[in-house]
Amino acid sequence: MDASKIINEVLTRSREALEVVRDYIHVTPVERSATFSRMTSAKVFLKLENLQKTGAFKVRGALHKIWRLKRRGVKGVVAASAGNHAQGVAYASSIMGLKSIIVMPETASISKIEATKNYGASVVLYGRIYNDAELKALEIAKDLGYEFVHPFNDIDVIAGQATIAYEVLSQVKDFDVIIVQIGGGGLISGIATVVKKLRSNVKVVGVEPKNVPKTIEALRHGRPVTITPKPTIADGLATKELGDITFKIISELVDEVITVEEDDIARAIYLLLERSKILSEGAGATGLAALISGNIDVKGKNVVAIISGGNIDLNVIYRVLLRGLTSHSRIARIEGYIPDMPGELRRVLDVIAKCKGNVLEVQHDRTDIRAPPWHAKVSILIEIPNIEALENIMDELKRCGYRFSKV
Repeated sequence: MDASKIINEVLTRSREALEVVRDYIHVTPVERSATFSRMTSAKVFLKLENLQKTGAFKVRGALHKIWRLKRRGVKGVVAASAGNHAQGVAYASSIMGLKSIIVMPETASISKIEATKNYGASVVLYGRIYNDAELKALEIAKDLGYEFVHPFNDIDVIAGQATIAYEVLSQVKDFDVIIVQIGGGGLISGIATVVKKLRSNVKVVGVEPKNVPKTIEALRHGRPVTITPKPTIADGLATKELGDITFKIISELVDEVITVEEDDIARAIYLLLERSKILSEGAGATGLAALISGNIDVKGKNVVAIISGGNIDLNVIYRVLLRGLTSHSRIARIEGYIPDMPGELRRVLDVIAKCKGNVLEVQHDRTDIRAPPWHAKVSILIEIPNIEALENIMDELKRCGYRFSKV
């Protein structure tokens, strides 16, 4: 099927999907962000799919697909996923009264495994990466006579994701750009299909991690190509290749595709939480990351960014917060050498307290061979109200005769 026929079919089924899913999902809010508008000199609107049932947009496509499968009389469904698709299929299957088996990589987080089980699915752990799990899922589907639900390369799934676009068009009356992250391409394919049909002047921008440039490579080669993803905080976007269906739609309808650095994604998660009190996973914040990093020129324009999911592991939140606090001069680490004598460490800590620093961690090392005789190396992690407080601490320590430097 050529691109135009696929796009027309997605558009037709998206109208059906809108009627199907509306009874089972939230119409998620759109919020204008003063913070991100100020940072970009634009009017920035955030579509909060992190507040969706199951915590991500994936449930939309799953509901539509499984609704159609139920009408065909299938016995059950099988899916492969490390996270959001798993929960979407499990939830949709329970709503539609079908049995579901989800194959998840052995590396999937405990929280996502338990969440998938709680939505009523049977979970099988297999392999180290998604591709291993997918092969196992296909095998199980064949053995049991169940239907395999692909996470993105399926017209029914894409049509379900397209329902987001109808909501955005009704919630934001006038916008110039919509920014959508790309994993396998199902989300942006659905959104682009509806937006370009109903408001063709809107620019559709796709974003993917620089560590997972499968769309950039596919467009460069003129076909889907397999890449080797590098580690990314946006693990929900770490697919090896686009599908043939999503590639055709993206090639036809998406105006621009750009990549974004890992630090920018982490920064977007941090700023969403600190400034907007919005919890996003890495994949969910990738589009916004490209926007606030300055990779997209939106000055003076109305822009919609999709926050596609909020299922982030607590240990990832911890790391992102530490990184964000460090980059925004809210915590700092200093290292130096002090005389290895009673009372010296206390004097250093008193200086920090006097300058409004709060000590979070102290490491004391007497084995450092670079230390002067009768000295020990000290590394101190400090919480500070601002960069000026850190400068005051460093100046005061120097005045007291201590040799410390910022790490």
